[in-house]
Parts: sequence; C-alpha cells; structure tokens
Amino acid sequence: QVQLVESGGGLVQAGGSLRLSCAVSGRTFSSYAMGWFRQAPGKEREFVVGIRWSGYSTYYADSVKGRFTISRDNAKNTVYLQMNSLKPEDTAVYFCATRTTLDVVSAIPDDYNYWGQGTQVTVSS
Repeated sequence: QVQLVESGGGLVQAGGSLRLSCAVSGRTFSSYAMGWFRQAPGKEREFVVGIRWSGYSTYYADSVKGRFTISRDNAKNTVYLQMNSLKPEDTAVYFCATRTTLDVVSAIPDDYNYWGQGTQVTVSS
C-alpha cells in the first residue's frame, strides 16, 4: 500500500514562507511524477506544481510561479514545496499526490493514483 504523509503546514502572515514535505512509503519512490495540489473552501482542487522523477523537470501553475519551488530527494522518498511570498489567496489545504504508471506531470487530479491526507496552510493579511 502506498502512503503519502504531508507536513509543514501552518499559519503565516502574508509575505512569509513555509516549507511543506511529503514523505512516500510503500513503493519505489523515484519512478513516477508527483504533484502538489490545493483546495480552498468551496473551490475545486487545483494544480499547484508537479515534478518528474529526475527532479529536473518541473511545472508550475501561473499563480505560484516565482514564489513556490518544488524539489524531491529520492534517497529520502520525500518531495518538498518551498513557498515564499505567501498571499492570503494561497490559503488552502495542500495535498501531495503521486502517479503510479507514468512519469508525466499532469494538472488533472484524476491522473494521480495516491494522495496524502492534506496539510492546512493559512495566510493572514
């Protein structure tokens, strides 16, 4: 069974930073693309950023380009999301997800096979 566990969320003031982590267990970590998504109350889950297994190919939503950075440490089976210059509109539950058949980043949630439980990020103005 594949398990993903996010951590690092919290409350931060606008302009601040947070670093989220997603630890993966239960399968070979480094073979497939992973992504971070977020969901605010009353809104659909939206793509934030994705990364291929090599770590050299990353894809960002326009809303976070230049502020967020994704990385992965395959030796530690962990993906990170560094979030800088946070804005109140970044407030959401953040989820990490992994594909299990393709090393291709997708912005479509249904393309990901396993999800973490989510971690709350709240940015105050």
